[in-house]
Amino acid sequence: MKRFIVGLALVAGCSSTSQDSGQPARSSDPVPTLGIGRAATLQEIAALDIDVRPDGAGLPEGSGTAVTGRAVYAAHCVSCHGPEGQGTPTGEQLVGGSASEVFVASGTERSGRGGRKTVGSYWPYATTLYDYTNRAMPFDKPGSLTPSEVYAVTAFVLWKNGIIGENDSMNRATLPAVRMPARDKFVPDDRLRFRQVR
Repeated sequence: MKRFIVGLALVAGCSSTSQDSGQPARSSDPVPTLGIGRAATLQEIAALDIDVRPDGAGLPEGSGTAVTGRAVYAAHCVSCHGPEGQGTPTGEQLVGGSASEVFVASGTERSGRGGRKTVGSYWPYATTLYDYTNRAMPFDKPGSLTPSEVYAVTAFVLWKNGIIGENDSMNRATLPAVRMPARDKFVPDDRLRFRQVR
């Protein structure tokens, strides 16, 4: 995320000529600007750098259990995902399915030929469940939950899928240690060993 934001700042400030002379810019010249915007501060970058990686890098302080997550889920998630995580016409199913289910080409699982893609049957990392919930949920107010509320609702969904215990505390140390049932369905992206498309 930091590289993306810094990249945007550089693109917004770039020009092919020196600021005042009209001459081509030299590498020793200060970075020219277009006269709009300003460089982002480190604090502004840190506030936007909220992504969490599969290994747990980026997880904030805070904690929650399925017990505390039940109230968070009821207040913010139930209207779209249903009281038991079964899904509704407006929200995906979160609970159910099995990691042994077979998934077929995109779009065909709804025809009954493939498995149900739920947190328990298809999600590879518990940490990225936190990341997605933190950045995109609730649908009508994304990013409005505190870190402890996100840990709690993540714990609730993991518990409903039988992955953790109801009183297991999820935090920056314990969440990366959760082994998701469908983890082995995913393989590392090794395309970097092949010639890159430019």
